[in-house]
Amino acid sequence: MVSRTPFGLICLIWFAGLGAAAQYGKISVIYDQLPAVYPQAGPALGFIVSLVGFVGIVFGVVAGLLVARVGYRRALIWALWGGALLSLGQAVLPPLPVLLALRGLEGVSHLAIVVAAPTLIAHLSAPRHVGLTMTLWSTFFGVAYTVLVWGGLPLVMGFGLSSLFIAHALWMAALALILGRALRGLPLRRSVEPMSLSTVLRDHKAIYRSASISAPAMGWLFYTFCFLAILTLIPPYLPDGVRAAVLGAMPLVSIAVSMTLGVVLLRYMSAVVEILLGFGLTVACLVWLLLDPGLPLACLALAAALGLIQGASFAAVPQLNARADTQAQANGAMAQMGNVGNTLGTPILAAVLAVAGYGGMIGLAIFVFALGGATHIWLAMRRRS
Repeated sequence: MVSRTPFGLICLIWFAGLGAAAQYGKISVIYDQLPAVYPQAGPALGFIVSLVGFVGIVFGVVAGLLVARVGYRRALIWALWGGALLSLGQAVLPPLPVLLALRGLEGVSHLAIVVAAPTLIAHLSAPRHVGLTMTLWSTFFGVAYTVLVWGGLPLVMGFGLSSLFIAHALWMAALALILGRALRGLPLRRSVEPMSLSTVLRDHKAIYRSASISAPAMGWLFYTFCFLAILTLIPPYLPDGVRAAVLGAMPLVSIAVSMTLGVVLLRYMSAVVEILLGFGLTVACLVWLLLDPGLPLACLALAAALGLIQGASFAAVPQLNARADTQAQANGAMAQMGNVGNTLGTPILAAVLAVAGYGGMIGLAIFVFALGGATHIWLAMRRRS
């Protein structure tokens, strides 16, 4: 346990997280331009985005187990170098089957980063700063998407699609070099237990039976199931004049609340209690949106409530799991459940919207968040007993 927090080093690890988020986002922000490059791809083009998430669903927990055995520093550096090489390969805009293969491998790199990086941040943080540093980590997706929209799209407009992949490769390679030196000699034990199919299955069972290791991931499942879906499906119900401004502000409001109010609340309550507060406020905001569809103020309040869940969910990992290996398992489970939620949430809510309309979609979202809060309460009762 450290007494002083090396904030500069933690920011560098967070920068690695931005690179991991860009492994998703770099395709999302240019997705509408890809049919011109791959005109015969048809529906298969969607797999360019979803393959990274599919790898996370299948191998999320395995990544946590592997990283604990390979070593957190080594796994992070290898994943950064691998991500740099894969982005360079994508920069040549290869044939679609090759691109899909590269995206699948990129899912492995992504998983290693999102498991190793938060485990290292928790290890490097003094106890009084864990809430702050883990909340900072929780912002990496939102910040990366904002940077890609504000900086990546102008880069593409000026220099073509390949320039975005090259810029991403240079970012990953630079961080691999810097962190390779900065993390040298880090005293963090790795697991020495050999891996086999039986140990993987055993550890899966142990993780999801544990009320401490699985709790952050289970809450994260319900959050991710709705967050991206709401941002995707709510725009038609917003007034035309403020639609773009509200949609652009919602992720930024979530980040701002998690980094300010969320961090302050973690000084006075546990991360799980803050998550429950976030779930409760989210349900209240959704009821508000049900009564007044598309109200901009209600949308921003919803984003603020979601920000409490976002930061506290990552802060719960080290609070509920003291050892580095169990933190890696918890982060692997969060990666797995997060990808399940992101993959299933939007199509299911969209299907409900098509059948039951706006009220049905919001009603399902209310049920999902209420179920998330109930799941956390149930797991907390299990921990107490």
